[in-house]
Amino acid sequence: MSEDSGGGERRVTLITGASGGIGADLARVFARRGHDLALVARSADKLHLLADEIESSSGRRPLILTFDLTRPDAAERIAADLGAARANPEILVNNAGFGLIGDVMDLDRDDQLRIIDLNVRSLVDITSRLLPQIRASRGKILNVASIAGFFPGGPGMTIYYASKAFVLSFSRGLAQELRNDGVTVSALCPGATPTGFQERAGFGPHILRGVPMTKSIEVAEAGYRGLMAGKREIIPGWFNKLGAAVLPFAPKDVILMLISRVQQKRR
Repeated sequence: MSEDSGGGERRVTLITGASGGIGADLARVFARRGHDLALVARSADKLHLLADEIESSSGRRPLILTFDLTRPDAAERIAADLGAARANPEILVNNAGFGLIGDVMDLDRDDQLRIIDLNVRSLVDITSRLLPQIRASRGKILNVASIAGFFPGGPGMTIYYASKAFVLSFSRGLAQELRNDGVTVSALCPGATPTGFQERAGFGPHILRGVPMTKSIEVAEAGYRGLMAGKREIIPGWFNKLGAAVLPFAPKDVILMLISRVQQKRR
């Protein structure tokens, strides 16, 4: 479903997973800087509340696109709704994603496939469908990856870590492919950020205690600044920057063992 404010063509920043957490804060940051928005998520109620908030502060109501991105036809329908609303995507923010804690053997197979559908397949589908318009506008793409994408693997959250490694690699390759087209592609790689992600993933109640954290709004602001500056990789927080710098030099077996122990404690 979509809403159109009427008038001529709208040049929009499309943000997926915008109903809460980093996605909602990205919407707020972009709106404050004058961007017209198209917001995508499953929860119509949450999107409308966010749209009300943004409209009251900016005077411009975002376009609402209510879709479950794990559905195979979601990207096609989003593109169709954008066309019907005469909305031209200049900036794409692929934020939607989730993870689950647990071993591959123990987690529900369909749930694990949904992680891949949302974090990987949907991201590629939306990007490839909207890329001609973004390229014509010499626009920008922000893919929300994770500091997890820099690790050699993530035992205890194997599918999630692998999906974010894909997002990081995809962003790097696409950035290079588009380097002469005036399109910049950035990967936003946050670390521990208190949002609804932890509860959905099945973390214990005190999982973030003692862990250096970055607030969701700080991640969103860093993502916006980095995207506008054309940075290919954006890592908010000094602790996360240090980790990304050190990881290539650390023995993979040791890192995998440590991650496994950490994930055991998170359950």
